[in-house]
Amino acid sequence: MGRASDALKQVLDAYSISQNKLAVTMGISRANVGRWYHGLDPSAENITQITQALKTLNPLAAKEFVRLYLGTIVED
Repeated sequence: MGRASDALKQVLDAYSISQNKLAVTMGISRANVGRWYHGLDPSAENITQITQALKTLNPLAAKEFVRLYLGTIVED
């Protein structure tokens, strides 16, 4: 499992966000989210879209996704 897909799985599980809800918010098929959830890393462009969708659904989930994926690289 890649780092981004692992971060996405953790966030969706921790914040009780369904794969379908994320897919609908992003305007994509649930199968795409399912592939990411089960280990295929999303592209950089998709990571941006995932973050935006999570921010819409739950801003804390979006922050946690970025933290899990990037670590503390952008923090003080």
